[in-house]
Amino acid sequence: MSIRVRFAPSPTGQVHIGNIRTAIFNYLFARHVGGEFLLRIEDTDLERSTREAIDKLLECMDWLKLDYDGEIFYQSAQADKHRAAAAALIDSGDAYYGAADESGKRPVFFRLPLNLPDGRTVRTVGPAELALHAETPVEITPGGIHYGALSAKGKPMPTVSALAGMRDLVLRDAAGRVLFELAPVLSRVLAGESFRITGAAVAAFTRREVYYHDLVKGELAKPLDGMKDQVIVRSDGSPVFHLANVLDDIAQGVTHIIRGDDHVENTYRHLLLFEVFHAIPPQYAHLPMIVNAAGKPYSKRDGDAFVGDFRSRGFLAPALFNYLALLGWSPGDDREKLTLEEMVAAFQLDRVKSAPAQFDIRKLSNLNGLYIAEMPTDAFTALAREYAPEFAAQPAFDAVAALMQNRTKVMDQVRDWRYFFADDFSRDEKNSRKQLTRPEIRAALAAFAEKLAGLSDWTEAAVMRLLEQTEAAAGLEHGKLFQPVRLAATGVAGGAELDRTLCLIGRDAVVRRMEAALALYQGVE
Repeated sequence: MSIRVRFAPSPTGQVHIGNIRTAIFNYLFARHVGGEFLLRIEDTDLERSTREAIDKLLECMDWLKLDYDGEIFYQSAQADKHRAAAAALIDSGDAYYGAADESGKRPVFFRLPLNLPDGRTVRTVGPAELALHAETPVEITPGGIHYGALSAKGKPMPTVSALAGMRDLVLRDAAGRVLFELAPVLSRVLAGESFRITGAAVAAFTRREVYYHDLVKGELAKPLDGMKDQVIVRSDGSPVFHLANVLDDIAQGVTHIIRGDDHVENTYRHLLLFEVFHAIPPQYAHLPMIVNAAGKPYSKRDGDAFVGDFRSRGFLAPALFNYLALLGWSPGDDREKLTLEEMVAAFQLDRVKSAPAQFDIRKLSNLNGLYIAEMPTDAFTALAREYAPEFAAQPAFDAVAALMQNRTKVMDQVRDWRYFFADDFSRDEKNSRKQLTRPEIRAALAAFAEKLAGLSDWTEAAVMRLLEQTEAAAGLEHGKLFQPVRLAATGVAGGAELDRTLCLIGRDAVVRRMEAALALYQGVE
């Protein structure tokens, strides 16, 4: 059977890195096994899923070279089919109408299957009992069983369970007397009758559970008594995500669903929907959540969170793809920089980790720096011009780009090259104050500036020789004047080789800046 996966976002604006990582994992899995990678736009929220939002998604996918197979599948175009399927479930007794809203319209609820035999989706666990708050009446209705579960402090916790979860329910009082049995009257309840039982202290029933093997998390299960019937069509006639999602997966022949682990709870209900539609459920793989350093879900509050943010800052598409692919997956060795072909060859779902994946901007920046370093010099220079258009025409720009390429981790750092071209650069005030107020340093800087002004051989070797001679004459250890000179001439405490930096700035500008820095910190303690 051909493997088919789908990326099914609900575009409502910017594309979060968590969503695009889901796309990357689906893409790598499909390409690894020779399957199909489908794109489904779940655009049923017509107010938020605008054309602009969809275009942003497609632009992100194109930038990352996430090429999909076939045509885009738009969920909104399937609404009539979804409503027809819901109507068929009502006819078969697998769904029912809920209470009408103010306009008289009624939602449709999916009734969790009562008689699904033990098999691939449901299994019997065994006898179970729940302690109830005896003063809270138990309501048995066609829509479920309403009761007050007993908290650790003895307080009632309003709870609703689907009929399917307690189909052989027996209610007893505190003395053990049977107050109610559901099985003999179940058909009456399904026909619309309700029952109200008071004084029930214990609910006894046979526990059954929905289960499946997750390709990342292993075996997962949820008791049916912990579930309730689900709305599948709103009162306004719009199909709900759960119904549309399952029907579209059936229509597209999806064999594997790879998505975030925030969907684990949805999967239990979806499996039951597959069963009532007589379809074989896909295999599921739920990806670990992306978290911040504190272990909380990664969001905009933690920094850049949208693909567009990273792109505008100057992260390269292959680097972001590479990093997100490794956010929760390992190729089986210690490689951190991989080509697309290497990732496709190595990708397997059993190497996806179940633990949350921590986003680390420093690791991403370092990886991006490796990709930048590998760029052809001409390509890097052309891209750098886009981030510093005000200096792009400067004669020294190409030489500065060549010097700074291996030191650039993110392209927006190009804006920090200002000191190569203009005197109005920002200054590291803390280090400048520390270095440029010391008398012995100030005297040496003044001497160096004076000697530079008369230097006719403006070469890296001549500048460095003069700097070392000035240090020696001032009785300073070798290298002690390097940082003060850099701070005076560039405003920063570190950077590329000092001799190359000074030569690119130019003699007159260097002398002018050193004199200005000495004047700026004159008398400052």
